[in-house]
Amino acid sequence: MIRAAAIALGALAASACGFTPLYGDGAGTELSRMAVSAPDDRFGYRLREALEDALGTDLGAAPAWRLTTTAEQSVRPIGRRIDDTAARYELTVRLVWTLTPVAGGSPLNGTETAVVTYASADQPVAAIAAQEDAEVRAAAELARGVRLDLLTALAGR
Repeated sequence: MIRAAAIALGALAASACGFTPLYGDGAGTELSRMAVSAPDDRFGYRLREALEDALGTDLGAAPAWRLTTTAEQSVRPIGRRIDDTAARYELTVRLVWTLTPVAGGSPLNGTETAVVTYASADQPVAAIAAQEDAEVRAAAELARGVRLDLLTALAGR
């Protein structure tokens, strides 16, 4: 009984302080109305797919926002085997995004960076699979970061 009263009192105090949940009806609903544009390459496809999933893009609705992205990738070997070949690789992707209202207005800008590693393989097919998996993981990490940035920026409007 006392516990229920404490929970009710805590909820009442939180509602009185002006607290608005980040995933509430405000900025969260705006995310589904974004048209996502990504680079026209293999990583860009994965990035656009991850962003549309993270934002919950409604492809049937008219977009209220345009999200354009540019990505810069770099791969560097880390760790060396005894034969002086790389044991692992580090993929770093720097993403610059711009969110522009379709109806006009000032754009929002931001950057995200994802760093993932993957193992080097002796078989060519395994090496390609490891690199592609690293790209998928980097795209998912970037999409989560962009989603949080957008929620924060739109909640403040």
